[in-house]
Amino acid sequence: MPPSAPSFKPPAASTSHTSMRARRIALNVALDGVVSAAAAPVARWLADPAGGWLHPLWFIAGGGITLLVGGLPFRVPQQYWRFSGVADLFNIACASVLSALLFAGLLHVAGYPLPTPTFPIIHALVLLVFLGSVRMMWRLAARRKSTALASQRILLLGADHEADLFIRAMERDSENSRSVVGILTGGSQQAGRRIHDCPILGTISETPAILERLFAAGKLPDALVLTASEIKGRELARILEAARVYDVDVQRTPSLTALQPADRVELRPIAIEDLLNRPPVALDSQGMARLICGRIIAVTGAGGSIGSELARQIASFQPAVLLLIESSEYALWQINLDISERFGDVTRHQIVADVRDRRRMAEIFGKYRPQIVFHAAALKHVPIVEDNPIEGILTNVIGTRIVADEADRAGAQAMVMISTDKAVNPSSLMGASKRCAEVYGQALDMRARAGQGGMRCVTVRFGNVLGSTGSVVPLFRRQLEHGGPLTVTHPDMTRYFMTVPEAVGLVLQAAVRGTHERAEHDATDRRLKQGGIFVLDMGDPVRIMDLAFQMIRLAGLRPETDIEIRFTGLRPGEKLFEELFHGREAPVPTDAPGLRIASPRTVDFRVARLAMDELEMACRANDLGAIMTILYRLVPEFLHNRDGGLPVAVSHPDPEMIAP
Repeated sequence: MPPSAPSFKPPAASTSHTSMRARRIALNVALDGVVSAAAAPVARWLADPAGGWLHPLWFIAGGGITLLVGGLPFRVPQQYWRFSGVADLFNIACASVLSALLFAGLLHVAGYPLPTPTFPIIHALVLLVFLGSVRMMWRLAARRKSTALASQRILLLGADHEADLFIRAMERDSENSRSVVGILTGGSQQAGRRIHDCPILGTISETPAILERLFAAGKLPDALVLTASEIKGRELARILEAARVYDVDVQRTPSLTALQPADRVELRPIAIEDLLNRPPVALDSQGMARLICGRIIAVTGAGGSIGSELARQIASFQPAVLLLIESSEYALWQINLDISERFGDVTRHQIVADVRDRRRMAEIFGKYRPQIVFHAAALKHVPIVEDNPIEGILTNVIGTRIVADEADRAGAQAMVMISTDKAVNPSSLMGASKRCAEVYGQALDMRARAGQGGMRCVTVRFGNVLGSTGSVVPLFRRQLEHGGPLTVTHPDMTRYFMTVPEAVGLVLQAAVRGTHERAEHDATDRRLKQGGIFVLDMGDPVRIMDLAFQMIRLAGLRPETDIEIRFTGLRPGEKLFEELFHGREAPVPTDAPGLRIASPRTVDFRVARLAMDELEMACRANDLGAIMTILYRLVPEFLHNRDGGLPVAVSHPDPEMIAP
C-alpha cells in the first residue's frame, strides 16, 4: 500500500498575514457600516426635516446593509484608508449611488414611500461626504503622526511633479522620519505656491540665498534632497558648496518611478560621477548595431575596467560570436558570468591568452576569424610600468603589434585600439609605450586608407575613467573607509575624468565613424587618412585636491578636520597636468558627437615595422638601454620623469632620423 501523501501546511507567516488582512477588511466593513448607518437617518432628515431623525428605526440597519452590498463591486471594503486617493474617491461615489438606489428599492419593496422624490440623490451625497470625510481624516491623522515623529527636516530640490512623487512616497513609508520644510523648483513663477502643504520657496539656482535666509530665521533644514537626476556638474557643485557653508547634508532620492507602495524611501549620497560637468552625448546606436550585429567580435583585455564594459555594450548589440580574450582567469570568469546573466543568448568564448604570445594569438585569430577587434589589453598604471619597464613595453607596444598583425592576417576589417592622454608629451614609460602603439596603429591605418590593402586601425585616446581598477576614486574610497588620510601627490595636480560606460559608448561611436568612410570624403575622413586619431571630449580637467575635498564632504565628513589630506609628492613618471593634444595637434571637432580628432606626427609603415622589430629584440634581450634609445627615437617628445620630480629636458635623437 503506497504511503499517504503528506498533508500541506501553509507557513505560519503566510497564515498570519492572511489573518491580518481579514481583520483589516472586517474593520473596514464595520467602520463603513457604522458611517453608512448614520448616513441613512441624516439623509432622511435632510430630505424631510419634519419626519424626524429615527423614523423608522430600521433605516440604520438598512443603510449599513445596502452599503455593504453596493460597495462590493467597487472593492470598498478592501480600500487602504491611509493611502486613499482620487481612484478610491471615485469608487466611493459609485458605491454611494448604488447603495442609495438599493436602499430606495428596499423602501419600495417594504411598502414605505420615499420621504421625498430627491431622497436617493440626497442619500448618495450624504454617503459620499461621510465616507470620504472619514478616509480624509484618517489620512491626515497618519500624516500628522508621521510629522510629529519626524527627526530630520529636509528641503527638496527638483521639479514640482518630482516633489509630489517623493512626498507621496514618504507618506507610504510607515518608518518615515522626515518632514519636508520647503521645495525649490526649476520654474521661476512657482514661488509662494504649495505642494501637499509644503511651500515652494524659490528656484534651485537660488539655493545659496535661500539657505542664508533660512539660517537667519533659525529654520535651516538638516538636509537638502535632490529629486531631479539632471542636477549634475557645476550646478551640483554650487549646491554642495552652499550646503557646506551651513553644514547641511546633501542626498539624492532613488528613482522615484521605481518606488513601490511598500518601499522605504532610502536616500543615497551624491555620487562623485554626478560632479562631472558634461552634457549627455547622442550616440549612434543604429551605426553600432550595423557594425556589431551578426559579426564575430573580439575583445582583448576583456576582464579589465574598459574591456569588460566594452564586452557588455557589444553583447547588447547581438554579435554572432563574442571572443573574450584575457590573461587573468578570475577576471575572465567574472565578465563571462556577467554576460551570461545579462545576454545569455549571445554566443561567446572565454579565451585565456596573453597578447604578447604571438603563437597563441595567431591560433585564436586563425580559428575564429574575428571581423572587428577591440584591443583594450594593456598595463596602464604608471608606477607599475616604471618598476617593470620591459614588461610594460612588451605588453603595450609589442602586444599591440602582435594583435594588430594577427588580426590583419586573419582578415579582420578593423581593429579599435584604446589609448590614453598619457601618450601626449609623455613623461612616463607607460605613456611613451602607448604613444609607440599609436604610431604603429597610425601607420597601419594610413596604409589601408591609401588603398594598399590591410586592416583599418582606429585609435581612440581618452583620460581617466572613474571607478576603474587602481584609479584615484576607488583609492580615496578605500582610504575613507579606513579613516584617512587621503593621499594626494600634489595640490595642483589635475586630471580628465569620464565614467566607464560613457567612455566605452564613445569608443563604439569612434569605431563606427572610423570604419565608415563617406563618399564625399569630408574633413574627418581626410584627417583620418593623414593619420588622425580620435580623442574623446573629456570636458574640463578636475583638480585632484578638489576631488578629495568633495569625496570627504559627500561622506558627511569635514576635510582637514575629520579626514586629513596628505601630500606625497609626484611619483616616477607622473605629470601635474595631463594633455589630450600635443602642442602642434590643434583639437578639431568631428561630425560625430563627443569626438574630436588629433593629427599627431606619423611614421611610414615600413619604418614603424622595423622599429617594432628592433624594440622586440631589445625587450627579449632585456636591454633597457636599447629600449630607451628606440623609445626616444619613436617618441621625440618623450620627457621621462623617472625620479618623480619635475622632468628635465634631455637630448633626444633628431626626429628626422625616423622620417620616411
